[in-house]
Amino acid sequence: MTGNVLTEQVVQQLFAGARTHTAWQDRPVGDETLKQVYDLAKWGPTSANSNPLRIVFIKSKSAKESLKPCLAEGNVKKTMAAPVTALLAMDMKFYDHFPKLFPQADARSWFVGNDAMIEDAAFRNSSLQGAYFIIAARACGLDCGPMSGFDKNKADEIFFKGTSFKSNFLCNLGYGDKSKLHPRNPRFAFEDVCQIL
Repeated sequence: MTGNVLTEQVVQQLFAGARTHTAWQDRPVGDETLKQVYDLAKWGPTSANSNPLRIVFIKSKSAKESLKPCLAEGNVKKTMAAPVTALLAMDMKFYDHFPKLFPQADARSWFVGNDAMIEDAAFRNSSLQGAYFIIAARACGLDCGPMSGFDKNKADEIFFKGTSFKSNFLCNLGYGDKSKLHPRNPRFAFEDVCQIL
């Protein structure tokens, strides 16, 4: 609710205490939990409500084996061990859905034939949605391991052939093994990177 500050426990779960995980407990993630994650993430804002994010939840052994050759060497072990890997993609024809998603204007006409604008909007807004996705997963009790070390073209060929979808990034999901975490790396202080003008 607007104006209310979240409890410290919630802030810790979503931000301050959350970590990027690379080792996983042998504990499954149910399909209903994955649906809950999406149903939270979908409410985050995108430009003209464009919602270009598309997700494939790679969960079965055969699907994981299909993903494996796409992965950078350093990402293979942790990804194959994760209960679920979300392949987050962008629909390059997101603008075709504007009549439903943004009926108050002819937003589709803003994009048709403008490849640079399509690429820019699809990447930015699917990335925003990917960040909402991570927060939503944490809110649903999951740990996350987002990464970009994979062959996007190969993944597109395997998972999105014949569609208008293009890969953006991967996010391993599950219940992290906290005993395998390294000490937390530092972040910039407000004064280092921010200005108030």
